[in-house]
Amino acid sequence: MSKSNQKTRPLAQNRKAGHDYSIDDTIEAGLVLRGTEIKSIRRGSANLKDSYARVYKNEMYVYNMHIAPYEEGNRFNHEPLRTRKLLLHRKEINKLRGHMQEPGNAIIPLKLYIKNGMCKVLLGIATGKKKYDKRQDLKKKQMKREIDRAMKEQFR
Repeated sequence: MSKSNQKTRPLAQNRKAGHDYSIDDTIEAGLVLRGTEIKSIRRGSANLKDSYARVYKNEMYVYNMHIAPYEEGNRFNHEPLRTRKLLLHRKEINKLRGHMQEPGNAIIPLKLYIKNGMCKVLLGIATGKKKYDKRQDLKKKQMKREIDRAMKEQFR
């Protein structure tokens, strides 16, 4: 199987993002890593919970992304919660900056994965949900689950 046809399975996922935000659009970005960070990510020792992205001095950065120190890294290990730069084109950064100007919007990392040997982050342009929106989504999810269960029972 060639590298371009490989399936990319997420090494880290932000599962809570779908509950707290409604995702309007997604964009893929590269991630600048140092030293032993990639080894730790490949082991699955990354956490996207509570992480977010911001534009600072015309560059995009991700904050609060936790990458655990590599066990065999000794003195070359990295800082777990350091700010990491995202690799995006200028047009994409300007587009994201425009979305950030609107109140209630955020840029949230959704997935972390390896694609063609490079570490990528799937960013979601998200709008915060209100408490009643979350309750309504849970009701819809539960109704769909009950309908699927009833359909499954009917065709047995």
